[in-house]
Amino acid sequence: MAAEAPVFEKLFRACRRSAVHLEMRDAYMPSDPMFVAWQKDRSVDHAADPEWQPWLDFMSEVVGRGVEVRRARIVSEPVSEYIRFEHAVTDMNVRAGEQVRWLARRRATDLALPGNDFWLFDEETLLVNHFDGDGEWQSEGGTEVVSDPAVIKLCATAFGAVWDRATPHEDYRPA
Repeated sequence: MAAEAPVFEKLFRACRRSAVHLEMRDAYMPSDPMFVAWQKDRSVDHAADPEWQPWLDFMSEVVGRGVEVRRARIVSEPVSEYIRFEHAVTDMNVRAGEQVRWLARRRATDLALPGNDFWLFDEETLLVNHFDGDGEWQSEGGTEVVSDPAVIKLCATAFGAVWDRATPHEDYRPA
C-alpha cells in the first residue's frame, strides 16, 4: 500500500459513499518484492505475499459497508513492464469489490489532469500521493491531505472524465 497506513486507513474508515483513485504513472515501486518475483516468471502467487491479503480483506470490508471504490489508471502504450504486472494482479482488486478501468494516455490529451495521483473520499477529502522519479514511495511527505474545495473539484472532475472514457478492466488488453 502506497499511502502512509494510519492516514490512509483513517480516511477509508471514515468514508461513507465513495473512494476514487487516479493513477497516472507507468511505474510504481520497482523494488516491490511482488513485482520483482513476477518479473522472474510472470506468475502471480497472491497467497505468497503477506501484504496482499490484508488489502483485499480491507477492500472487501469497505465495499461491504456500501462504499463504492473505483480506480482509474492512465497508462502509456505499449505498456511498461510494471503496468503489465499491475494488470496481472488487478483481478484480485476486482474480486475484493473494486471497480477498475484503464485509459490509454493518448486518449487523455484533452483532459485537464492534476499533477499527482490521488485518492478522493466522499468528494470531500483528497489524499495526494507523492513518488520520486523512479516511482518509489517518498518516505517523508509521501502523502498530503487536501481539503481545498477548488482542488477537490478539479480532482473529482478529472477522475470523472477519465472514468467515463476508460475501458473496464475485464475488457482491457495491455498493448
